[in-house]
Amino acid sequence: MKCIFTTLFCLFVWCLLGINGAQAQDLVYTAKNPAFGGSPYNYSWLQSSAQSQDKLKDPNATTAAGYSNDPIENFKSNLNRQILNELSRKLVASQFGEDGVTPGSYTLGDYQIDVTEGPSGINIEIVDIGTGDRTTVTVPYY
Repeated sequence: MKCIFTTLFCLFVWCLLGINGAQAQDLVYTAKNPAFGGSPYNYSWLQSSAQSQDKLKDPNATTAAGYSNDPIENFKSNLNRQILNELSRKLVASQFGEDGVTPGSYTLGDYQIDVTEGPSGINIEIVDIGTGDRTTVTVPYY
C-alpha cells in the first residue's frame, strides 16, 4: 500500500511540474509552389532554382532564340526568315495602296509560295518543301 501512495504522489508532483513546462502552438502549412496554392511570386524563383540544378543538358538542343551551333544552319534560317519578312511587308503594302506582290507562284529558299486573289482577300499558301508542311493565310480586303 505504501508503494501505491508513493507512486501516486510522484505522479502527482510530476504532473504539477510538467504542466508549467508544456507549451503548444498551431502549425500552419504554407505552400511555396504556386501549383499547390503558394504565392505566384515564387514561380520565377522556383524555375531559376530548378534550372540551376539541372545537370542534364541535351547535346542536340538549340541555343537561345532557336539558333543552333552550326553557322550554316543559322545562315539558312536567317535567310528564310528575311525572305518571309520581305514577302509579308510587300503583301501588307499592296493591301494599303503601294505596289506589292502580284498573284503567282514563288519559290524562295525552302518555301513554295502561291499568292492568289479570292473573294475575301489575298490568299497565300506557304509550303515547306523539305517537310511538306502547309500554311494558308488570307489577308482581307479593306
